[in-house]
Amino acid sequence: MIDTKYHQVIRDLSERIVNAQRPIRILDALKWSPAVEAEFFKKHFKELPQISGPEFYEKNPLRFDPAQKIEEFNQIERDIRRELGQFNSVGMIMQRMCREYCTVVDLLLARGTPNFNRYSEQLYGSSGDAFYAGAPTLKDLANLISNTLTFIQKQTGSELDDKKYTGDEAVAILGKRLGHYFEEAEGRSRVKLSDDIIADAAAGAEHIKLRQNAVFSERDLKVLEVHEGWVHLGTTLNGLNQPICTFLSKGPPSSTITQEGLAIIMEIFTFSSHPGRIQRLTDRITAINMAEQGANFIEVFNFFRNQGNSEEESYGRTARVFRGSTPNGRPFTKDLVYNKGFILIYNYIRLSIQRGLLSRIPLLFIGKTTLEDLHIFQDLVEEGVVVTPKYTPPQFKDLAALSSWMCYSLFLNQLDLKRLAQEYKGIL
Repeated sequence: MIDTKYHQVIRDLSERIVNAQRPIRILDALKWSPAVEAEFFKKHFKELPQISGPEFYEKNPLRFDPAQKIEEFNQIERDIRRELGQFNSVGMIMQRMCREYCTVVDLLLARGTPNFNRYSEQLYGSSGDAFYAGAPTLKDLANLISNTLTFIQKQTGSELDDKKYTGDEAVAILGKRLGHYFEEAEGRSRVKLSDDIIADAAAGAEHIKLRQNAVFSERDLKVLEVHEGWVHLGTTLNGLNQPICTFLSKGPPSSTITQEGLAIIMEIFTFSSHPGRIQRLTDRITAINMAEQGANFIEVFNFFRNQGNSEEESYGRTARVFRGSTPNGRPFTKDLVYNKGFILIYNYIRLSIQRGLLSRIPLLFIGKTTLEDLHIFQDLVEEGVVVTPKYTPPQFKDLAALSSWMCYSLFLNQLDLKRLAQEYKGIL
């Protein structure tokens, strides 16, 4: 409910951002046509996909005028300063969003050019980025985890990995589970089949879409429940529930890092993840790093095949790396956000608990937000500008168990694992 003129000003500006970003669809603008895949397979993986540069992407025109869209965001940013002031807290968040959406437009304008990767790294980062001076990087994480998974992946398989649920069956099972989570009336389903998505599943505005001809395992369904349901769908609905800061229902790329990291956190906290899942996520880091170092589409495609993926899976995963670019260009780095976000959020939670700032942690679910804004949203909740999340996973509603876990984590991370390996040598 809008109580004051101040709140109405914020909502009006927020709605302008929501409306301005509406025609911007990053992944849709970067996708390759099925004909590209068909030709690649026809040539038996011996020739690079026929994507020479910007002219290929001109066949998939943007749904908006880029110059007008940048000017629209610039005008909104100017109006935010004029109506809320230079240093108003919620105004600063909205101004940054406007600037970030302008970078997104620059990214899309640079499709098929060398500048594409530069904008991608601005928005999503690089595999070589440090978390702090001297810290291991994402590519170091991928190397470490891949080496570990070599020893454990085959030992953890079970009937839970059997692909036995059709799309219709998966819709019924997930619909029932999420209906209970969202406390909705019997008969309403938040899950539906779709034939217009490439991935097996994707979270839309208010529904989860499952690919029509996909087959799912029990592990798949559990991951989808917490990843796409509890996190992506849940934060969308919480954002839509915001009476004033409606921009929280939509998020720029910086919120994608938090969103995907939070989704991976929930997979881990609910014991839904598994070695195969982690292998896929870390393989994405390795593939992006290969492309950053100059590997072309065929080399990355062969990497995925050597990891045990089918030819169709290998093509799809390689296309994710080079979409928006060219088959011998530098990569689209979005797929780093899963592991990058996980590390950032995990450390945020640990440090929040160490400092007694527990009330900030559930704010991760208020909508499509970013870590750097959580301290501001704490104040905005107290001011009545933002409402607390309606849908929060049980692990974040009652923070007692999570706090206990993180207290031990703070100590365990001080132990030297290499030294421990020497000490445990006699019993392992």
